Amino acid sequence: MIEQKKIEAGGIKFFIQKDGREVARAYLYILKNDLHAQPFGFLEDVFVDESERSQGLGKQIVKAVVEAARREGCYKLVGTSRYERDKVHQMYENLGFKDYGKEFRVNF
Repeated sequence: MIEQKKIEAGGIKFFIQKDGREVARAYLYILKNDLHAQPFGFLEDVFVDESERSQGLGKQIVKAVVEAARREGCYKLVGTSRYERDKVHQMYENLGFKDYGKEFRVNF
């Protein structure tokens, strides 16, 4: 029989506004599992408006997420990106992320 247990999770939205509109955002989800005493972070939905790209906003917001994950005591931070986003991948690598595997998902 498969049993279930609710786990602790929370999140923080990071965003940058210009002239009253959101031009960049990212989410940090903080999750726990039974394998580690510390939580881990999941970086999700990093976005910079097309009109604001190549100005460093993506780097700025991801750095803020990394710092927050460290403050929250996360033992790792996982982020995902689509294959065709070479510039984004380079930014992640420049910030210390490593290409660690593949993402598999099911959309509902």
